[in-house]
Amino acid sequence: MNWLDFILVLPGILLALTIHEYFHGYVAYKLGDPTPKLTKRLTLNPFAHIDPIGFIALLFFHFGWAKPVQVNPYNMRDPKRDIVLVSLAGPVSNLVSGFLVGIILRFVALKFLLTTTLGAMIVNFIVISGALAFFNIIPIPPLDGWHVLEYFLPAGAFKEFMRRYGYYLLLALILLSAFGLPLFGAYINATVNFYIRLIFGKSLFLNL
Repeated sequence: MNWLDFILVLPGILLALTIHEYFHGYVAYKLGDPTPKLTKRLTLNPFAHIDPIGFIALLFFHFGWAKPVQVNPYNMRDPKRDIVLVSLAGPVSNLVSGFLVGIILRFVALKFLLTTTLGAMIVNFIVISGALAFFNIIPIPPLDGWHVLEYFLPAGAFKEFMRRYGYYLLLALILLSAFGLPLFGAYINATVNFYIRLIFGKSLFLNL
């Protein structure tokens, strides 16, 4: 990645990560858990939410994650159900924010998006929002999709295995994708291109 590409994608990464983590914290807070507020994660300051490894992965490989917001499900009204809602809040906020920005500009200033530097930054924000959402719904710990799947799984060896080793499994899959086995790359490319087509009616020649 050259410096121009870095400048074009950095604002989108920071904004998408911030939206993702802020809404995790916001939903948890609204469901009765003060932990995100007490740990100063109810903020739109992007530097409060950056996880170095997840940030670098998102920057270079188009999938990644932020520093998880600490929550305490036992402060919530229905801990088992509410942790699923908190987990979904991040990906859903990314999809909704990217969709709304894209739809508005599609009908107001599509040429601006395709021909200006600021437009390129906005398109990158939409793409990154989709990538962040679709990556985080993968059901592997510590990603959000795992907490949703976990809600439906019975107690047993598989659940315990994933809780203990899921993070290492995720890192192994990321490394495999980075060094030639396009597991996540193919998945992100397909899902984000579908998302972009849904917004703009065409792919915008994406090659993630």
